[in-house]
Amino acid sequence: MFEVSFITLFPEAFPGPLGVSILERARREGIWDWETRDLREHGIGKHRNVDAPPTGGGAGMVIRPDVASEALDSLVITNKHIVYPSPRGVPFTQDMARDWAGSRGLVFLCGRFEGLDQRVIDAHGLEEVSVGDYVLAGGEVAAMAMVEAVVRLLPGVAGNAASLSEESFENGLLEHDQYTLPRQWGPYGTPDVLLSGDHKRIREWRLNSAKALTKERRPDLYAAYSEPHEFQAPETGDEHD
Repeated sequence: MFEVSFITLFPEAFPGPLGVSILERARREGIWDWETRDLREHGIGKHRNVDAPPTGGGAGMVIRPDVASEALDSLVITNKHIVYPSPRGVPFTQDMARDWAGSRGLVFLCGRFEGLDQRVIDAHGLEEVSVGDYVLAGGEVAAMAMVEAVVRLLPGVAGNAASLSEESFENGLLEHDQYTLPRQWGPYGTPDVLLSGDHKRIREWRLNSAKALTKERRPDLYAAYSEPHEFQAPETGDEHD
């Protein structure tokens, strides 16, 4: 079973979107499971303090390393990725989701305030990962987003596993435009090629749609895709004196 643990000051935030649809069905079927650990239970003193002012001065508070470390030590984390959602982390990607899906599970330490003492990040080898170039009030939403991306890749979770290979990022492109019933909706029709029954033409149309969309919205992805896919070295024959 794939196990996910969330260390958080707000256990009531979970499961959120992780408790519905295919993810909840997969949990009931024993493919994966989740738990929360209240960081406050490891707090210091009568008031269970978990934070302190930043050394060197400055606004806000910082989560203490002794508190966070004790919470981490309360978990079995062998062969699991230990993740600290952070806007200064490396970007979360579909490749990362696939890699994590091949592990035993995940542990998320969901930060709050001004962040987490660097010493616990270093001591426990936390992976700082970002879900985008913006700042959230805490790590809970980011953690849930990453878990959803990972769990849906686990064997048996997706109803149609073949559909995963056609999604955005799986081939280096954003996903092509999609159409369904009705064939005509107000002034908007459906591309004729999709109604042709010619699977080769449909595949070509979808690839061209994905390439055009990626080029417009994510030129960085398109540049990375184009280099290996569209550049072909010239053929060379035998050399003669």
